[in-house]
Amino acid sequence: MPKITFIQPDGSTSEVEAIPGNSVMETAIDNDIPGIIAECGGACSCATCHVYVSSEWLDRLPRPEPLEDGMLDCVLERHDNSRLSCQIRIDEDLDGLTVTIPNAQI
Repeated sequence: MPKITFIQPDGSTSEVEAIPGNSVMETAIDNDIPGIIAECGGACSCATCHVYVSSEWLDRLPRPEPLEDGMLDCVLERHDNSRLSCQIRIDEDLDGLTVTIPNAQI
């Protein structure tokens, strides 16, 4: 199974196994990762699953769709590597993906 590393704002990390087909958000919720609130349950309508994708992974992910890009306009501290974790689907190629939880969600 692919592994995803979640980095908290304080620098602590959690490496968890992810089920292919699930989203990064679902993986975080299933593993009690703090800071992934996911109020909308993955419907891309709240932006409470905002993460920063490590730069080495950005080119491996599909670009955000217009709906996600619009929702990212609502987050505090948007960066070039901001993504909604509900929109990143896990597959074997994402083994080792690293994302950071924004300060604003803790």
